[in-house]
Amino acid sequence: MPLVLYNSLTRRKDPFVPIDGNNVRMYVCGPTVYDLAHIGNARAVVVFDQLYRVLRHTYGADHVRYVRNITDIDDKIIDAARANGEPIEALTARTTALFHADMDALGALRPDVEPRCTGHVPQMIAMIAKLIAGGNAYAAEGHVLFAVASWPRYGRLSRRSRQEMIAGARVEVAPYKRDPGDFVLWKPSTPDQPAWDSPWGRGRPGWHIECSAMSEAHLGETFDIHGGGLDLIFPHHENELAQSESAHGGKKFVNFWMHNGFLSVDSTKMSKSLGNFVTVHDLLEQGVPGEVIRLALLSTHYRDPLNWTDEALDQARRRLFRLYVALNRGKHPVVRDNDLALDPVREALEDDLNTPLALTHLSDLATLVNRSHDLGEIEERDRLQGVLAASGQLFGLLSIEPEIFLKGEQRSDDALIRSRIAARIQARRERRFADADQIRNELVNIGIILEDKPDGTTDWRKA
Repeated sequence: MPLVLYNSLTRRKDPFVPIDGNNVRMYVCGPTVYDLAHIGNARAVVVFDQLYRVLRHTYGADHVRYVRNITDIDDKIIDAARANGEPIEALTARTTALFHADMDALGALRPDVEPRCTGHVPQMIAMIAKLIAGGNAYAAEGHVLFAVASWPRYGRLSRRSRQEMIAGARVEVAPYKRDPGDFVLWKPSTPDQPAWDSPWGRGRPGWHIECSAMSEAHLGETFDIHGGGLDLIFPHHENELAQSESAHGGKKFVNFWMHNGFLSVDSTKMSKSLGNFVTVHDLLEQGVPGEVIRLALLSTHYRDPLNWTDEALDQARRRLFRLYVALNRGKHPVVRDNDLALDPVREALEDDLNTPLALTHLSDLATLVNRSHDLGEIEERDRLQGVLAASGQLFGLLSIEPEIFLKGEQRSDDALIRSRIAARIQARRERRFADADQIRNELVNIGIILEDKPDGTTDWRKA
């Protein structure tokens, strides 16, 4: 089936037709590098990595250009560096390296281009000058502001009323503004803040102009997909859209706008003050495999809210464990070739990245592998294992040698083994003997021997 994606601009799922099938272009707003990436940040990275993988599979890896920026000019960065007593460059270098390491652990492919704001200030200044020349921006007291009244289509992405936009932007009340909704393109810097020379004095760019300038520099004036979290629709993406199309004489900026849903922790907004702030780095330090985190993030459709809980993480762990067990049946090399991916898995992903449905198909495929193994259908098992590996590759999963992953899980989490044993006991109580036997076989395959006792309890030992 053709790739279909939900477009935040049209509010519907539309067939994806690239501007140029030989050069599919996507821009995603990247991290502001002043602290460790939390799981909300990671959700956006994993979601658009999933889309990147689907695009590469559909159009070819050499025909997709993925740009994700690094924001290394920001008031939060300035404040964090001051609080830490370190140079801004040291802070951004350190947190960028940590971000890369954490996202690598989640199986996220690096973007084709990763521009930094500090490397594109001349392009930002040039775009601001163009906006002023076109009557869409004005200079005032060392600032340059975009005049929202100059762009009648302002607000069409977020579909907010003027009152809602002003409230949502938490606008600064300033005497130099012509309109309360006007937003900053350039602002003056104090002597201890980063600054560049410009026609409007020493200063630094505003947040919104950064992505407009970087996307144009690496993808052109019009490109296929712009992505980010739902919280970026307004004001960031609304402002990007207005200033980019204004700077380009009304030329269309982006064909598809895509946004992933919000993430909460135990049904509560994540916040350091509430003590429920979860970083990817901490989870990895606690021994949670990166693929488990990735699977947990993909278990909910990307447009839906995601509630992060220990139970959801444990469920993802059990699910991935089962997939690796199936891949390890027979303990032989498995060919990983995307072209072998199961059609229902691929079709679910092509339907606006329906990862929950695709993961269900992946679990069904693992069941077929186990069944063919138990029936002694070795050739069929081998074929299905290849399909399972290829399908997992489309998810950025099952990239570790099965035996290595399973031994690591066995060492790090005996609780997982006990949970599978509990599931087997429950299956026997409910007379689901086939399910109970399958769980026993899963555990035997990773070297766990079950010992049933006369009173019905089960103990276990490592073979």
